[in-house]
Amino acid sequence: MGRMNVLYLADRNNEDQYYPLGPYIDKALHDRHDVHFFDPSRPAIAQVKGMDAVIDDELIENTEQMIEAAMNLKLWQVAKTGFDFAPLAALKAKGIPTCNFPGATSGISLGECAMMFILMLARRYNECQDNFFNSKAWWQPVGRELAGLKLGIIGFGASGQALARRARSFDMEIHAINRSPIKQEVLEEIPAEFTDNPDNLDQVISECDVVSLHLPLNDTTRQIMSASRIGLMKQDAFFINVARGGLVDQDALFEALTNGNIAGAALDVFAEEPPDPKHPAFQLPNLLVTPHIAGGTNGTLRKRGLCVAENLDRIAAGIEPLYRVDT
Repeated sequence: MGRMNVLYLADRNNEDQYYPLGPYIDKALHDRHDVHFFDPSRPAIAQVKGMDAVIDDELIENTEQMIEAAMNLKLWQVAKTGFDFAPLAALKAKGIPTCNFPGATSGISLGECAMMFILMLARRYNECQDNFFNSKAWWQPVGRELAGLKLGIIGFGASGQALARRARSFDMEIHAINRSPIKQEVLEEIPAEFTDNPDNLDQVISECDVVSLHLPLNDTTRQIMSASRIGLMKQDAFFINVARGGLVDQDALFEALTNGNIAGAALDVFAEEPPDPKHPAFQLPNLLVTPHIAGGTNGTLRKRGLCVAENLDRIAAGIEPLYRVDT
């Protein structure tokens, strides 16, 4: 098996840039291939020449020119599960295989974060912090038990299933929406009111006490949580999004939170990232936010590093890469 020259589209010398996957890739490769970090001080086109593969961590803009100039690229590895940012049209035109990471690499981490959000909203975490640190009412606020609450999981892939497993241990009632049938063994493991008919989405949203999104972002799902669907939610319901910010009409969600039309929300992803921290909604006691960290655990990074190494090894051996998204 030959060595591969790999360009990682991240600047290792820029402390403001986020590339935690790098060390996990190095560890998984065991020096079998040569990884070069992108240098923003040099012309991008010059850096891609002579490379066999690119790792795209959504950190470099305008990659179409690099693709056009590439001569020998055999793999474009998207370093995420979501690939809505990837220049698929340009890659297809050049015949460059494009792969992402399967949902199973981050499913547990996303499910854990969504479960954390549900618990924090139910116990009114922001208000608890305010009461504690500002010497306000002790023994308040009064939280909610999760047992018996209906959890609507929109998208029942790896992260949706991971959340369901955890929520079942709190005796929550699982209601799931998915576009395709779920394997019977999964349904036997995770008892759920399940539908593969998207036409039932509005019913699930209107009946559940918690609604959690676990969908990819594409033309079909963009703003699937529209203003009208947010308006269907119960006034005491919670909304969770650890998937993609573009799935939600964010202005409508903020308005619903401000007016008390829903009880609370927890967001790890936003319509624009990073969002404006001075937005009035971020001062609301019923809104929890984290900086797009739901999938970012050591477990996720370890599994993704192994995926990169496996695909590079496969390409080097003349074997079809795994998890293609361009077919």
